Amino acid sequence: MRIAVGQFAASPDWKDNLTACIDLAAEADQGGADLLVLPEGVLARFTEDRHRIREVAQPLDGPFVTELAAATARSTTSIVVGIHEPSDDGRVFNTLVVLRAGELIARYRKIHLYDAFGDQESANVRPADEPPVVVEVAGTKVGLMTCYDVRFPELARLLADAGAEVLVLPAAWVRGPAKERHWEVMVTARALENTCWVAASGECGPRNIGNSLIVDPLGTVRSRLAAAPGLAWAEADPGVTAAARGTLPVLANRRFAVDPSVRPLGSLPLGDLPLGDLPLGA
Repeated sequence: MRIAVGQFAASPDWKDNLTACIDLAAEADQGGADLLVLPEGVLARFTEDRHRIREVAQPLDGPFVTELAAATARSTTSIVVGIHEPSDDGRVFNTLVVLRAGELIARYRKIHLYDAFGDQESANVRPADEPPVVVEVAGTKVGLMTCYDVRFPELARLLADAGAEVLVLPAAWVRGPAKERHWEVMVTARALENTCWVAASGECGPRNIGNSLIVDPLGTVRSRLAAAPGLAWAEADPGVTAAARGTLPVLANRRFAVDPSVRPLGSLPLGDLPLGDLPLGA
């Protein structure tokens, strides 16, 4: 599978952002991409008045998704991109859509919300209580994650359990002390511990770091961008995945399963974890 990850700086105007997505999609198509991964939440970006995403959110049959899907009608490229979608509680869902051949083929609503480093995504975004999503692209199973999801290794493991050989990670990774390091370490860790490819797209601009990258199943960065808009490319060879899983059979060697049930946000504090009968080592 030929993968492109793209980045740009989203504006408050969805039409400008749609044009940026269509331009990157055309470039990816010309380059023979099977899969294009674009950032999270690019319908509109409000650096200060973040509550405004409630006002501008669009349904999946709204003009942003419809027009971007139409741009794929004569293309062989599948596009993964993030938007904000209205929910029935006044907030929005942070939703990934997968578009191919003029159609919406899948969606994933973000499970883990960025209530960290002084931010509170949950003030405006509703967390999903739905199972993880895997889609097939060019004969390869692709698992969907969004930004802060990368800090939760059990989600990536569930996607690997479902057969994913590629994990995609649209993001808008906020700048901050050591945040670039966090991004690269965790993207690489999710690749290594699941012997998967990870295609991570980070929005660039004044608030977010960019730094899109594609990591192979043994943790090598195959391609990356810095802070400027553009595309990065890599060939996700299934032979490389198979060889990595033969050399490093962590999926076969593991001893614990991951519980696939989604619990309410904040319902499982550390003190309540069922570990009381575990022996304590020195």
